[in-house]
Amino acid sequence: MNENSHSFNEKELRDGQVESVSAGSSAPCDKDSSALLAFRGISISELKNHSVLQALTAEANGWEPGVVSTEVLQAQEEWEAVDSIHPETGSRASVDQPGQLISFSEALQHFQTVDLSSFKKRIQPTIRRTGLAALRHYLFGPPKLHQGLREERDLVLTIAQCGLDSQDPMHGRVLQTIYKKLTGSKFDCALHGDHWEDLGFQGTNPATDLRGAGFLALLHLLYLVMDSKTLLMAREILRLSRHHIQQFPFCLMSVNITRIAIQALREECLSRECNRQQKVIPVVNSFYAATFLRLAHVWRTQHKTISDSGFVLKDLEMSAKKSPRRLLKTLEIYLAGVSKGQASLLGTQKCSGPQAPHSKDLTFIGVCDLPSHSSEGTWLI
Repeated sequence: MNENSHSFNEKELRDGQVESVSAGSSAPCDKDSSALLAFRGISISELKNHSVLQALTAEANGWEPGVVSTEVLQAQEEWEAVDSIHPETGSRASVDQPGQLISFSEALQHFQTVDLSSFKKRIQPTIRRTGLAALRHYLFGPPKLHQGLREERDLVLTIAQCGLDSQDPMHGRVLQTIYKKLTGSKFDCALHGDHWEDLGFQGTNPATDLRGAGFLALLHLLYLVMDSKTLLMAREILRLSRHHIQQFPFCLMSVNITRIAIQALREECLSRECNRQQKVIPVVNSFYAATFLRLAHVWRTQHKTISDSGFVLKDLEMSAKKSPRRLLKTLEIYLAGVSKGQASLLGTQKCSGPQAPHSKDLTFIGVCDLPSHSSEGTWLI
């Protein structure tokens, strides 16, 4: 370190109860001791932003590790959270602080506290069945959802009716968190722009791609990226979506997976598991993640391309609703393998090659774009 490049200001040293020291006016031993004493006097929240540590911890020439373990991701999340803690009280900083990530539980709490009555009027909690379909469902269908869980179910369906409001700070934080977690960026991004096409939206405004899933689609993405184990899964699926032959719009595919989860909930396919766990939202979240995992596996192993998207999603919807418990078990096994560093969705497959086109240049067919042959109901939320 250059002897004349650093001198600690008097205020920092007074807070640490040490005397002001000039880095160029003492012997090397005294200089090092003084520097250490000065660092001890700086609070943890300020330490992260100190110019010396920033220089020492800066990435060297963009180097990135080949494999990121869950332990590294967890440590990174803890370190990123340091500057949002007040050292005096230990309380969280203001939720309106620019650039602050938002957790799934915090975003969900927002919807639990605001007035959603106008959106709730639009929901149809279960599928309307008539004739033989109603009789068959009554005799052989899944059990009804417990009475005490129906309010939680209705909240899920109500959130799916809410659109993205770029003027709402919470909505903006959700988008920023999804972008930062998927890309690894430390910087805020514009709420409209080409960078959303890079993540698999069809346009520059994510709000235009949420048809049939509403804000629930963004909450599901938030759920996926805010857990260290499912974040690794999400990044692997994102890599697969950028394959030069098998590319697909990642975020748009995720929206379609959310639609499948909504339909499974309305058709009471998840009622047995919700009743067993006495929860709705965690079951719907896990079902979404498990279905996305299954799609990625089918897509990679069966060498699907964008022209297959509609039919793959339709088959996936049918199998997921038929055996949700088996699907959830597959996710559980996969995440257990991730924790041990033994699970990889892509294996040794390389996704390098010519850059995949923007999502707007791909002809994507979702589950809502295919004619329905089911007698169980229509795609109404």
